[in-house]
Amino acid sequence: MLLKIFIALVIAVALVAVVISMQPASYRVVRTTTIAAPPAAIYARISDFHNWNAWSPWAKLDPDMKQTFEGAPSGTGARYLWAGNSAAGEGSMAISEAVVNERVVIQLAFLKPFPSASKITFSLRPEGSGTSVEWAMDGDSTFASKAIQLFSSMDKMVGPDFEKGLAQLKSISK
Repeated sequence: MLLKIFIALVIAVALVAVVISMQPASYRVVRTTTIAAPPAAIYARISDFHNWNAWSPWAKLDPDMKQTFEGAPSGTGARYLWAGNSAAGEGSMAISEAVVNERVVIQLAFLKPFPSASKITFSLRPEGSGTSVEWAMDGDSTFASKAIQLFSSMDKMVGPDFEKGLAQLKSISK
């Protein structure tokens, strides 16, 4: 009887592992808004990590968060490291590409709550008298993140934060 229970348990675990492994190998989260400001005003806020506390949806998660700025003051080569409470986590961002008033590409690396890496891209396009701002995050799904995505997608987990951040960016960029 115990052998049958053990075999059933092994089969169940194997089936769950197969279902998890069949989840998408990558994810993409995208949000877009239009801000009544020129691209240069938006670019200055996203290409300089020193300006992120004014609009980032994660800036106020931990008032005691340790923040370190390295490399270039802004644009390509700028680097930001943080270590905070369980809500803020720990990680780094490095600007790998900056095209003035058009695009900022950031390599995001989380150490805590779990290791992960993503590419963040801000794309700016003039639209009427304002700027269309697209905030996208692309990454590869690990086995652990695939397991989490069985219950909630990256879009549902991160998308609302992108919406909040874009709304805050809009409110300070008018």
